[in-house]
Amino acid sequence: MIAVIQRVLESYVEVDGKVVGRIGKGLNVLLGVVRGDTENDIEKLVNKIVNLRIFEDENGKMNLSVLDVKGEVLVVSQFTLAANVKKGRRPSFENAEKPERAKELYEGFVNRISQFVPAKTGVFAADMKVFILNDGPVTFIIDSKEL
Repeated sequence: MIAVIQRVLESYVEVDGKVVGRIGKGLNVLLGVVRGDTENDIEKLVNKIVNLRIFEDENGKMNLSVLDVKGEVLVVSQFTLAANVKKGRRPSFENAEKPERAKELYEGFVNRISQFVPAKTGVFAADMKVFILNDGPVTFIIDSKEL
């Protein structure tokens, strides 16, 4: 699994002009499910994300996690994170998990992370408009295979 984690002041997702998920202070998570990912990838990624110390403490140091600041998480499915752009000019998506399995793992990720922090979502496989007020900006890319 690949996740782009952004520390946000606010983030929300629209589908067909309607807001389907909105958070205040917390993390916007763009989540890509890669072929071969398992529930173990969910556990590793969730554990890293909820404990990652990327929020500032009273001294201005990145020393607090989303748990510490009682933040929220907005999880948006993003299959394009599994793209291969090495050859040619058109991305190849052969590394992306099949939609049925990807949806199952995406929902598993959302369920697991919501056990730690309030979580909102977009709509899997929908055409979404994602609004992100990045705080910092602070952005990280995390690959579960590297944890």
